[in-house]
Amino acid sequence: MTQDVAVVVGATGAIGSAVVDRLVAKGLEVVAVARHEAALAQLARERVHPCVADLASDDAVAAVGAGLAELMNGGAEGAQTGRRLRLAVFAAGLPVRGSVETIEPSLLGVGVDIKVGGVLRLVRAVGPYLAPGSRIVTFAGSLGLEPRGTEAGPGVVNAAVFNLMRQLSIVHGPRGVTTHTISPGPADTPRLRRIVEAVAQERGESFEDVWAGYAAENTLRRLPTAREVAWGVELLLADEADLLHGSVLYLDAGGHRAIT
Repeated sequence: MTQDVAVVVGATGAIGSAVVDRLVAKGLEVVAVARHEAALAQLARERVHPCVADLASDDAVAAVGAGLAELMNGGAEGAQTGRRLRLAVFAAGLPVRGSVETIEPSLLGVGVDIKVGGVLRLVRAVGPYLAPGSRIVTFAGSLGLEPRGTEAGPGVVNAAVFNLMRQLSIVHGPRGVTTHTISPGPADTPRLRRIVEAVAQERGESFEDVWAGYAAENTLRRLPTAREVAWGVELLLADEADLLHGSVLYLDAGGHRAIT
């Protein structure tokens, strides 16, 4: 019997931890990757294997690769049952914000290194185990497709992520490895609540009014939860999801307006 394995980068964040929960519930072994050992310790349980690595550094390629290799190749159980890498998920958030008028220009480079360079580092770390049926998955916010001047970082960086994932689809598709970008738009997470607090302070408005403004941008008039967004990764476990290769899944409650 083959045991499916996933690698989840950003495993201690709101969406990353929800992804870990869903995959473990589906019976996968999960290599949970994050920068801080203490935060990873809170995720520790059966079938979750902590791996401390910072995907903003090239050193992460070796660290994640070693953590995955230990799970894929180590122990008598691994030798007897075999394991396959089913998912490599990049769910790390973007720690930069600011409008095109206020953001420090160097922060755009920081953001690209984290989310674009980070995806490439993840792909290279898991490269030896990518095989037909493996999936490369990342998250990219809708601002990369529908930019606004108030959020330069997410707009610029996520646009680059969409482009990178299309390039990866061209390279890996013929090998039977599929690529998937999940675009949730703003989601109800502690990180978004911190952003809304900052925006409310900048504008001199109440938290409630700014929050309502975010929700009103979706035609469903509410924000997705982390658990709902994580469902998008679970969906990709179906064999039929091969046909979603190279595409973008919009889990944004009706926030996406463009036809393409």
